[in-house]
Amino acid sequence: MFENKRIGVIGAGVMGKALINGLLHSGHVQFTQVWASVKSESSQKKLSEAADYPVYTDFSDEIGKTDIFLVCTKPRYVAGVLDLLKDSGKLKPGCLIVSIAAGVTISRMKEHLGPSVALIRAMPNTPCKINEGITVYSPAAGVSTEHKAIAQSIFSSVGQVIELDEVHLDAVTAVSGSGPAYIFLIMESLADGGVRVGLPRDVALQLVSQTVLGSAKMLQLAGKHPAALKDEVTTPAGSTIAALLTMEDGKIRSVLARAVEEATRTARGLGNA
Repeated sequence: MFENKRIGVIGAGVMGKALINGLLHSGHVQFTQVWASVKSESSQKKLSEAADYPVYTDFSDEIGKTDIFLVCTKPRYVAGVLDLLKDSGKLKPGCLIVSIAAGVTISRMKEHLGPSVALIRAMPNTPCKINEGITVYSPAAGVSTEHKAIAQSIFSSVGQVIELDEVHLDAVTAVSGSGPAYIFLIMESLADGGVRVGLPRDVALQLVSQTVLGSAKMLQLAGKHPAALKDEVTTPAGSTIAALLTMEDGKIRSVLARAVEEATRTARGLGNA
């Protein structure tokens, strides 16, 4: 699928590097097929020292040689990147552009690229760094089966992949894109609670991290609603129900659900920044 194809990653930050590493470690591509770009010379120097692929601050000479562009910049930089690609006049016929920028819609990108360029919008998350991510992607109308298969293969190299209509992408950003931060905050709070009642912090963190990992695996494998799994832990007059009622006093359900709602609203506006 990637044979004789060149891939450019524009914005080799956390997610850009994760995608490159996933592709390379999966064996889908070789080092010679990849290039990356960063904004500053200091970032270029740092990444070049660790990478076996070329890293540029000015990638204009690579545009005409590239078949797949992964745009991994912050949302506010996407328009400038797309204008640069379009104005270069070097885009290869049939090339594919995949953007992971939150809130930047396909229609907005087409304003800069024109209607004929194959576009896919995607939202991965940071567990892609350890090949445990999940990515949702949405192809523009008319994107070929081959291009969708390429996107599927890119993101499956770093975790699970779902194809959804673009209307869901802002909600996906709020749930899974931002989700690791919510989980880390919850984990930190539980560990703090453990320290408060006498556990060493390293032990508390180990207990919390393995509990979250095991609980997530149970949810994936059990085929049950989370409420059913919760009830299996909650014995009459026990410590778990006491803790759960305390959480409900703090409106934890509402706070988490409203957080997702607010994150969705914010993500929707990022493309207009």
